[in-house]
Amino acid sequence: MFGSKESKNDQANKKAALTASTTSSNSINSIVSGTQIDGKVKASNDFRIDGTLVGNLDCSGKVIIGPTGIVDGEINCVNALIEGKFDGILKVKELLTVKDSAKITGDIVTDKLLVQSGAVFNVQCQMGGQTLSKINPLTNGQNSNLKKDLVLNA
Repeated sequence: MFGSKESKNDQANKKAALTASTTSSNSINSIVSGTQIDGKVKASNDFRIDGTLVGNLDCSGKVIIGPTGIVDGEINCVNALIEGKFDGILKVKELLTVKDSAKITGDIVTDKLLVQSGAVFNVQCQMGGQTLSKINPLTNGQNSNLKKDLVLNA
């Protein structure tokens, strides 16, 4: 009586338009605190983990492991910011940022690395094609070479 007389097609088109407008290419996928996922996850957008992921994550964007986030597995991504716990293999195409609250164990491959003071960072690391884990300042008097290698890789 008081409503408009829209056809079902008009209503469906409006609903589809509303759904499309709320979906953005800049969306962030999220695993919230208290949630655990076991398995393989593939994401084309940024991904934030505040819960637990046991398995693999292949992400075409940035991965953020929040302060309550825990990952046990393998992550492949473009950029990463770690505040929580990670154990496994982490492959980052560009920049890996490790915050002071982070606890990381495993193998890391990244182009650039930023580790804040206070972070627990027990890893074997490859950066920009150079293997840092092979540098041992306690053998063969390589202390002078260590400084050169780290400056070149920084």
